[in-house]
Amino acid sequence: MADDFSGEGVPVGGQDALAAQRDWSADKIHFVTGKLAEYSLRQIVEPLAADLKFDYTIDVLKITVAALMSPAWVARRIQVPPESTYVIIPGYCQGDLTPIEEVAPCVVVRGPRDLRRLGEFFHAAKTAIDTYGDYDIEILAEINHAPDLSMDELISQAKSLAVSGADLIDLGCNPGQRWSGVGAAVRALKEEGHRVSIDSMNSREIAAATAAGAELVLSVNTTNRQAALDWGVEVVVIPDDPQTQEGLDDTVEFLSVAGIPLRIDPILSPVGFGFAESLKKYMDVRDRYVDAEMMMGIGNLTELTDVDSAGVNVLLLAICEELGIRSILTTQVINWAKSSVAECDLARRLVYHAIHQECLPKHVERRLVMLRDVDVPRYNEGFFQRLQDEIHDNNIRLFVDGDKIHLVSARTHLVGTDPFLVFQEFLDQDKGKMDRGHAFYIGYEMCKAATAIALGKNYQQDEALDWGMLTIDEESRCRVRDRKRS
Repeated sequence: MADDFSGEGVPVGGQDALAAQRDWSADKIHFVTGKLAEYSLRQIVEPLAADLKFDYTIDVLKITVAALMSPAWVARRIQVPPESTYVIIPGYCQGDLTPIEEVAPCVVVRGPRDLRRLGEFFHAAKTAIDTYGDYDIEILAEINHAPDLSMDELISQAKSLAVSGADLIDLGCNPGQRWSGVGAAVRALKEEGHRVSIDSMNSREIAAATAAGAELVLSVNTTNRQAALDWGVEVVVIPDDPQTQEGLDDTVEFLSVAGIPLRIDPILSPVGFGFAESLKKYMDVRDRYVDAEMMMGIGNLTELTDVDSAGVNVLLLAICEELGIRSILTTQVINWAKSSVAECDLARRLVYHAIHQECLPKHVERRLVMLRDVDVPRYNEGFFQRLQDEIHDNNIRLFVDGDKIHLVSARTHLVGTDPFLVFQEFLDQDKGKMDRGHAFYIGYEMCKAATAIALGKNYQQDEALDWGMLTIDEESRCRVRDRKRS
């Protein structure tokens, strides 16, 4: 049996072989490593085993570079004690684990690529919750100025929003204009399998959209509520005046008596225009209409505030979850909110988990931590000196530790805070032997290292920096790489 963890080997709310275990005291874990990583592995595993109370063995294979291991190569050399319950191979050992499974009497697991995350790997697996991922908030994603787009553009945007997590595609119309093609647009999106809502105050425009299959209308107040009796769909009730809430209760009463299904949105105000007071209005509405469906349009915060949208989305969805607001309307027009729908999709799962499990929303959904990393582990004292002593080839290894970049090769260990100076010092020693392609590759890695230092991120050579849900895998990139790096 094999189990392959993605990324750094840390499961996020999923099921896996290790997550099935809650008591490690009966386990005997066989770790596989290469020669250069042996010392570091022993330094990490010894206190971890004492903490989690498992027995372990370490199999040091005759290879310096973990990335050069293959499952078939490992299978021919591994010596697994018969009482072992797990075999953990290095994260850099890629490929089908079947060859190792065939010779191992237990579960085979691919561990984290960064040894320093082994403790996180075990503890995350130990505390993983199988039910993580549930949610009860619906996401309406608006296509702004929909009448100005071609049919192909509408379909393309709708598909992208749905892939990001949108439940309904909201067609945002242009105020003061009537969209003659709204019916055709709704039908086209419905044929693509999307649920559709219409965002307009124009009764004739809305009528055409609902006749074509739109299932929700944004928005209704005293100016168009009479027409809502003929649409035959659910509507979102808003006040005539968001500041005074004038007309809100009257419209709710009018539609309720007529049997029209509705959601209530008191309207969220931007910062500087009554934001805190508008939050209070949501609470007041919830107190007055205990069982009513409610909606919150969150774009007035994410689009109109100079801040990355992810944190704002998490806080707003937490408010919604606590108040029982079961739908949100979001947009992703301005560049800092370009991933708002995907952020809301993760945020609704995180806040649902925190509230229903009565636990802190911490160390659960690391994909929402994008600018800085969850943590940046340090290297053990003496690590770089031992590495320099044991390396006998001229391939370059780059590391970040604290605010310093380390360049290690045979008989070379250069340290500094400025990547230009570190690289120039190496070039002075190298005396022009490095070719342009390799120089470009090292320069690219140096840039990543400098970025990691500036933002407090973990740097691993040849690995993408962790940008959470925005991370782009680097393994498929065509570039000059030092394949013999350890």
